[in-house]
Amino acid sequence: MNDLRDKLYFVSDAHLGSGADSREREQSLCRLLDTMKADAKRLVLLGDMFDFWFTYKHVVPRGHVRLLGKLAELADTGVEIHYYIGNHDMWLFDYLENEVGAVMHSDPDIMEFDGKRFLVGHGDGLGGFDPNYDRLRRVFRNRVCQRLFSFVAPRVTFPIASRWSDSNKLRHQREGLQHYLGEDREGIVIYIKERLKEDAADFCVFGHRHTPLDMMVNIENGTAVQYVNAGDWLDHRSYAVYSDGKLELKKGV
Repeated sequence: MNDLRDKLYFVSDAHLGSGADSREREQSLCRLLDTMKADAKRLVLLGDMFDFWFTYKHVVPRGHVRLLGKLAELADTGVEIHYYIGNHDMWLFDYLENEVGAVMHSDPDIMEFDGKRFLVGHGDGLGGFDPNYDRLRRVFRNRVCQRLFSFVAPRVTFPIASRWSDSNKLRHQREGLQHYLGEDREGIVIYIKERLKEDAADFCVFGHRHTPLDMMVNIENGTAVQYVNAGDWLDHRSYAVYSDGKLELKKGV
């Protein structure tokens, strides 16, 4: 591996397959990934890179070939790829693991890099605000339900998933969920405070909120930790990068 590769990148929520500009978003995302070739040691995808995905045994969903090819290219040159599944692509299963060697994560966990500890996750279902979603999430992750879903033809499942995704986006817009809500209403912030009562982290990085954030979170034990939300590659074209002890939000093209 190139010794100059020492950076850690975070990208989240491209929702490829959604919207008329999906192809253009994918192309711009691939241009961003191209810039990482020279200095990326690890790339962390924070989930919902696809607006919907289900890994069938003998069928690969149409589209996204540019991103998948670019991830394979990065992996082949030695870049470590990690993927934290989101609420739109929780049925990726082992596809990226098998095809590009990605390390798959189903829940927030501590990732170590450059001697630092990062609390990383997608960010959905945290903070205990939505018990209905928690129940739905358990159904989606149930192996029996997943098995039953796999018998339904993709031409049926993908249109249904698309309509569900569109209705979910409209709900978020109506409820103003694409803006920072304050520490007492931000599920990720509440989760960070609770998790770090018992654990330790130097940085916290999440996605899901579609709101780029860079802030300090005060922990009950008197410490504070930097929390960065990478935003999205849907509206903000934002991402995060760690290098030389600093974690920063960046704006893409």
